Amino acid sequence: MTEDAPKTGWLARLKAGLQRSTSKLTEGIAAVFTKRKLDQAALGELEELLIAADLGPSTAALLTAEFGKTRFGKDVTDQEVKQALAESITAILAPCAAPLNVATAKPFVVLVVGVNGTGKTTTIGKLAQLYRAQGLKVMLAAGDTFRAAAISQLQIWGERTGCKVIAGAANGDAAALAFQALQQAQSDGTDLLLIDTAGRLHNKKDLMQELAKIARVVKKLVPEAPHATLLVLDATTGQNAHAQVEVFRELTQVTGLVVTKLDGSAKGGVLVALADRFKLPIHAIGVGEGANDLRPFRAEDFARSLMGVDEGGKAGSE
Repeated sequence: MTEDAPKTGWLARLKAGLQRSTSKLTEGIAAVFTKRKLDQAALGELEELLIAADLGPSTAALLTAEFGKTRFGKDVTDQEVKQALAESITAILAPCAAPLNVATAKPFVVLVVGVNGTGKTTTIGKLAQLYRAQGLKVMLAAGDTFRAAAISQLQIWGERTGCKVIAGAANGDAAALAFQALQQAQSDGTDLLLIDTAGRLHNKKDLMQELAKIARVVKKLVPEAPHATLLVLDATTGQNAHAQVEVFRELTQVTGLVVTKLDGSAKGGVLVALADRFKLPIHAIGVGEGANDLRPFRAEDFARSLMGVDEGGKAGSE
């Protein structure tokens, strides 16, 4: 995932998508830091603002403490606060901004996991479009056999992106389907195989067994597969995203995250908390329904957009 859309186009969409999160943060910061000396009370209010914006207690405490180290007792403006936070957030996110390198195997097998409703199947379609635009041959496997809608949705994405879709009967064996898809991908010279999976969490034991079985059967054909297991998270769930990471790390070996629906609420700050806590690679983020609204994750672009700070370091008026 090394190519991107023209920078200005994506940045504009990213800023627009994060508008609710940005407004929540920046309006609060402006209210607290209008010609005010940075004392303990101001730091406390800043920490509360960051927690309310879903950055989480530990990340909020870390950011606040770091800001207080160099500026305590000094007069600060809201623009200085936004700029300093953008820099600190970039530092937290940078180690997690890792592109998904699908060139290391052919076919590169990706297992896509997540609870129902996170945009998992749509994310697969958008990833397919992203890699097709790079000239790669992509195949989709409709492994969420428990939802007929997921199968038909993936088939629509297959038609839209020009990707072959391997699908079976509803309620079929997902592992057998994944095995069949990988066999087909090998014979077709496919570069990337994206496998959808069920997201039912009401019976974790069944889901764990199913995911383990999928991993086990694809290893019969390719011992290193799946080469990546991506967890799709819905940003609108806020702090519940933490619990989903924990659960899916129990169920399977999650290697990276995709965060969707960042435009759907004021909870975009949760991505910072996830990076700070779990240190998992964040491969891509989504800020809309359009096929081009899922793009590779860039730490500085996200941090500046979240804090309403432009490229020159000035805070915007959001």
